[in-house]
Amino acid sequence: MMKSFKAIFVILMLLASTAVLAENFTVKGDMASTIHYELRHQITAGDAMRKLMLSFVVPDSFDSPTYKQQITNFKITFSPQAQESATTTDARGNKTIQATWMDVPPIIDAVVSFDARTNTGLKSMQSSAPFPTASTPKHLTVYLQASEQVQTNDPAIGELSFKLTNGVKTQFDAVQRVVSWVVDHVRYVNPPQQYDALYSLQSGKGNCQNYSHLTAALLRNVGVPVRIVNGVTMNQPFNVVWEKGTLTFKMGQGRHSWVEVWYPDLGWVPYDPQNMQFFISNRFVRIEVGVDNNETKNDGLVRWAQSSGARTKPTLQETIGGNFLSDSIKVTAQRQNYGPKNLLLGPDILAQLEVQPTPLPPPPKPVPPVPAPPIILPVPPTPAPPIPAPPKPAPPPKELRYNVPFVFGNLEFPENVDFAFPRVTKAKGNNSFEMSRNFLVETAEFVTHSVTQYAQVVELPKPVTLHKIALALHNFGGDGHLWVDVFQDKEGEPGELLCTTQMIALEEISSKPGYRWVTFTFSDKERPVMKPGAYWIALGFSGRPVVNWFYTYGKPVGPVYGTRYKSIFAKEWSGALNYEFNYKVEGMTVK
Repeated sequence: MMKSFKAIFVILMLLASTAVLAENFTVKGDMASTIHYELRHQITAGDAMRKLMLSFVVPDSFDSPTYKQQITNFKITFSPQAQESATTTDARGNKTIQATWMDVPPIIDAVVSFDARTNTGLKSMQSSAPFPTASTPKHLTVYLQASEQVQTNDPAIGELSFKLTNGVKTQFDAVQRVVSWVVDHVRYVNPPQQYDALYSLQSGKGNCQNYSHLTAALLRNVGVPVRIVNGVTMNQPFNVVWEKGTLTFKMGQGRHSWVEVWYPDLGWVPYDPQNMQFFISNRFVRIEVGVDNNETKNDGLVRWAQSSGARTKPTLQETIGGNFLSDSIKVTAQRQNYGPKNLLLGPDILAQLEVQPTPLPPPPKPVPPVPAPPIILPVPPTPAPPIPAPPKPAPPPKELRYNVPFVFGNLEFPENVDFAFPRVTKAKGNNSFEMSRNFLVETAEFVTHSVTQYAQVVELPKPVTLHKIALALHNFGGDGHLWVDVFQDKEGEPGELLCTTQMIALEEISSKPGYRWVTFTFSDKERPVMKPGAYWIALGFSGRPVVNWFYTYGKPVGPVYGTRYKSIFAKEWSGALNYEFNYKVEGMTVK
């Protein structure tokens, strides 16, 4: 007989340690956009260059159960024109255009543009794919194999994948177990030291490449085909409405990596293992696919050869733009009392299993009668004990000594990076070099406009005397002063104002490219003493400064709802953001 059940409920109940920590949201609705995409490359040639090659991937239209994209009006131009040009299609179906200059000009401009119509439909769906998978089509077996960055055959990968999927009957459940584990056990940092799956497993951190590679390694190990997708995300935010307000999702504008999972009954289904299961939003544009990110590197690849006596190498300035010609978002969410502790969105999926009828248990054996207990005579009361002497008063508490340095916060971010020139040159031998795309994306919020206020929670684990609060900021100009306000926590949002740092004039903050710590201090006489607990920090300003505050995807340090915003006219901080601002709290604490 057939037995239907909410597979997500079963699997995530097994993963949840306590219901109150669950942050699984069932989402429904539709998202549709038309995006005019434009990628600009400007190459400034080095000296003694003998050959220069640029390659770009032509994105395909794509159709899945939840996400669809249609590509039109693709155009690519080079100035000056390339001396040679070729178009090839690789084994993964990626169509690549390669332009070559044998007589390398001082400056080369390349522009790629197209229109992407993206649609995300979030409705109830079904999957009957069994687990383990009965068989995999021959042309997909490459997506079960190990690679340099997806170490599917590593014993540690195998042990964890078996532990997560042992006893599972449907493929949907197996994927859910793996994605939920990755969401809860990998902390986002950019750039990480390495990008492979094993590094992510051992260190518990990484960027979008690490999330993708680890997810692929775990699933391939148990026979589920997974391919790596490279594309771009737009920085246009979108809102998801739920019973307690609004969840706002925003990503940096730039390159991104996610995965697609093969279902025998559904085909390729997209997942972003950072916070989206069974779908991606319409802010994603899909460009290239492969077995790992070492293979999917042709979009925006720069290669050249130079003479042995060359003194300089070429530089690349890359600009990724996206203009929304149309945009419609209607998505609601319902928080469930099961799931991972970190934020995870997904549509309602109904899995179906073939379950054999369970035979009725044998009738219980008759139980012999229990003999009556013996009669126990009452015991005469014992005399009351003497009244003890009153306890001695406790000695007065010792005065706390704040003599241990204390540093706390979301500390890791790409400091002093010029995001217009983020690439690294790699030598390929024989005076040949390449610069491939990377995933170092500028993620920051403009926090000094007069319409919206932002606040970041800080959960102090110890009592602290505050000396400094530093924020990862970039000064884009303007005028005025900046400071940091500290608020008491009030039921998960900023409450009473407790203290304020000293002011900094905007002209004292460097305006060179990149983000860096801007430190706000308390005077020696007004250093606040904070008990352990939650507090909120917010950037205050006067005048007309233009300042961005860097943020990290997910919640590397604080709770899911630890980044709040509201209109200056609103009383409640009903808006929650899916990222965490980078901050550093310094002071002294006790032993």
